[in-house]
Amino acid sequence: MNLRCLALIGTLAALLAAAPPAPAGELQQKLAAESMIEQAVRRGVLRVGMSTFVPWAMTDKNGQLIGFEIDVATRLARDLGLKAEFVPTKWAGIIPALLTGKFDVIIGGMGILPQRNLKVNFSIPYDHSGVAIAAHKELAAGFQRLEDFNRPEVTVTARLGSTAATAADKLLPLARKRFFDDESQVIQELLNGRAHALLAGAPLPRYQVLKHPDRLFLPVAGTITREPIGFAVRKGDFDTLNVLDNWIRVVEAEGWLAERKAYWFETQQWESLLK
Repeated sequence: MNLRCLALIGTLAALLAAAPPAPAGELQQKLAAESMIEQAVRRGVLRVGMSTFVPWAMTDKNGQLIGFEIDVATRLARDLGLKAEFVPTKWAGIIPALLTGKFDVIIGGMGILPQRNLKVNFSIPYDHSGVAIAAHKELAAGFQRLEDFNRPEVTVTARLGSTAATAADKLLPLARKRFFDDESQVIQELLNGRAHALLAGAPLPRYQVLKHPDRLFLPVAGTITREPIGFAVRKGDFDTLNVLDNWIRVVEAEGWLAERKAYWFETQQWESLLK
């Protein structure tokens, strides 16, 4: 190494030694300031992306949103000293809407799936759900197993972009599929006899059978899948995840989550509130 190189190295070392050290928590503070939860606190509002699913989120006689997810989001916002602002969104586009900043968090019965986790971060589960099936009494007469629906001449319907649609594709590959943006369209398709069965998150199929016992029945008891449910936020926001995870732990330990789940999923006391 020649004298010129040595001199250059010495100069660089001197410059580095003279430079003031960066504040230890500067990057951490910047990340915290940019977190969703910090922005929501400054705004005073938690913007919640959701879509209507019975009994997760529904509209009552007065046009107000009610349901399990509405209770969860409202309690979360209140505990953080914020107001919950609900942003109804088509289910098929709810993750893109989150990523473009139309709201802060998805609280909408969203199953934690690997393909979704590539796009968003999930909290720890605050609930578990599964897909169930309701069938048309005339079209599906004699059907008693899931395999009975896996035929080319059978038509099944589900909500576009939902885990029910994924389950239909995976578990009933031979059946014809008709997917719709809106849950009411899925239900109407079955009631009108244009589909042999609908797949949807429990307990919607059971409620539809109770509501229309003359036309529908449950060919398979319980659910055909089981999935954890979590809050979804934009990737990289670990401060927000910490807040959400610990909130879930607190209300779960209180028994509040179980109490709300029992009310919305195991009783029909709320049905009189609907249109």
